[in-house]
Amino acid sequence: MQWLNKETVTKHLTMQATIDTIEKLLHLQAEHPNWAKAPERLVIETFSDNDKNSTGSHLSMPATIYDGTQEYTAVKLVTICPDNPSRNLPTTTAIITVSDNANGEILAVMDGIYITQVRTAALSGIATKYMAPDDCQSVAVVGCGGMAYEQLHAVLTVRPEIRVVYLWNRSMQGAESFKAQFARDYHQWDVVLKVCEQLEDAIKDADIINLATRSDKGLFSTEQIKPNVHINAVGAYLPSMKEVSNEVIENSSMIVVDDLVGCRHEAGDLIQAYKAVDCTWTWDDLSGDLQALVTGALKQQTMKSDKGMTLFKSVGAASFDAAVAIYITQLAQQKNLGTVLF
Repeated sequence: MQWLNKETVTKHLTMQATIDTIEKLLHLQAEHPNWAKAPERLVIETFSDNDKNSTGSHLSMPATIYDGTQEYTAVKLVTICPDNPSRNLPTTTAIITVSDNANGEILAVMDGIYITQVRTAALSGIATKYMAPDDCQSVAVVGCGGMAYEQLHAVLTVRPEIRVVYLWNRSMQGAESFKAQFARDYHQWDVVLKVCEQLEDAIKDADIINLATRSDKGLFSTEQIKPNVHINAVGAYLPSMKEVSNEVIENSSMIVVDDLVGCRHEAGDLIQAYKAVDCTWTWDDLSGDLQALVTGALKQQTMKSDKGMTLFKSVGAASFDAAVAIYITQLAQQKNLGTVLF
């Protein structure tokens, strides 16, 4: 069994490899529906009645994947601690185990923080690749927390023609810190990073908007954004949260989610839109999921030159984490990465 710490995982897991791994999984699931199995993840709210800690959550996420040769089980345990930035700790902490189902041997135990960030970002990257306008020049980052770095990295990976990045965070300090860190750690991207004091200034000219906040209400209206903007929403992972307004949801020509079952229970944006008496959007208006997008079932829609405003909503699914964790486990075995525990 090998231990892979965050440094090892970060060094060897590239964004392009993550995107390729998840796209491969989506094709595998379409061709062999029984080869990847992932029950709905268990979410437990934490500190709901505690005035000393913000409400967070704990998630347990198991999945099995058969790749045609070998079957694996990956289990991710996640704790989300909203107060951690003030402690100089990541908001999301996670650990993942990967085992061989033939004999039950645990092949690897790894830090799951970076995998969570990268696979979440890769989903946005894949959605952007298929859904965003072809001539994108700018992207807005709304919410400059830990998830936002890789989400921007993923969008730039699939759309390297982007030249301007607008940054907005509830605290200007957070946006300025993001700007400095991204310029330092992702210097391969030739982009201008502009910190905006007002949210409206960040989103008005953006061709793509990345959302990663814990907001409890829609952040903007359709009048404040471009008519053909593409939105990636990865925050609002509880029914009580909301980043995307009902108006934006109603006026989106195409809405794709990462996980059909999970979104009905966890995607606060869509759940609240469906329940609102003054909103006409229903689950029947959902275009489909990421699998249908990647495998071509939604190709006719995505090929339209002027498809209007599009939205990708992500809550995460264990199968995505499992596929990436299995990839890094196989890489570790091939290259003898990490520390052998026994």
